[in-house]
Amino acid sequence: MNKIVHVLITGKVQGVWFRATTKQEAEKRGINGWVRNTTEGKVEAVFQGSENQVADMIKWCYEGSRFSHVDHVETTDVKQDKQYTNFTIRY
Repeated sequence: MNKIVHVLITGKVQGVWFRATTKQEAEKRGINGWVRNTTEGKVEAVFQGSENQVADMIKWCYEGSRFSHVDHVETTDVKQDKQYTNFTIRY
């Protein structure tokens, strides 16, 4: 069964390879969805996969990319039928 979660990450998360690393980590875990920067300086993402895959990806978000510093990760379950077929970086 697929789980879909919307995630907002705050801290030093822009300009530190967070989106690119998120894409790599998502693909490594078999997660579909997307990631993008927000105008408020956060990173926003949607993760779709099994319960365990999504939980593991959220856990990674607390660590972040090598040069990032994550202050907070906010997650919201998404109820929708959309099926993502890959993981993309949105601009």
